Amino acid sequence: MKTIKILSVIAISLLAFNCSNDDNEMDQIITPTGPDFSGTYTQDDQMGRPAVNTVFVSSSSKDMFNVTTPATQSAAFQSMFQTNLLALSPAYADGGMNALGQDAAAFTTLLATDVLGVSLDGTTTFYDGTNVLTGRALADDVITVELLLIFGGEDFTENPGLSNDNVDANDKDFLPSFPYLASPW
Repeated sequence: MKTIKILSVIAISLLAFNCSNDDNEMDQIITPTGPDFSGTYTQDDQMGRPAVNTVFVSSSSKDMFNVTTPATQSAAFQSMFQTNLLALSPAYADGGMNALGQDAAAFTTLLATDVLGVSLDGTTTFYDGTNVLTGRALADDVITVELLLIFGGEDFTENPGLSNDNVDANDKDFLPSFPYLASPW
């Protein structure tokens, strides 16, 4: 019985410690480095605000939009966004506005710069009734907010059939601590 225990200890020791024949191995100090950004990278997609790129950028312009820097997106794509918004939503007909008080031109200028804003000193939310586009909390119903801003008019009452995705909760609750997302089912 003692022989089996001793052999087990030796086997575990051999698995836990890997010896090397390189006598200079201890002389080599490995210094951690930061990420390596050398090389050529390509950007394939942008999705600062979910569904915006998908809905407002025409198929023939997707690749160009995806490689355009956000600082120049509005100048390059706002008119396309406005044309598509007016074709989609009767709420903007005849100078109508959304709940943010924006007409079609102002709203599509905001949308065409596809970035997710972040509030560094206030509430982080996509929309909570007061704060708008100051970031995104996990529980924010982003698609419903976007539908409301696109179709809901000044007070979210226009086009009720188009202003809600009717998905009001996740299938699993968020976790109370990091990583917050529930494990897949």
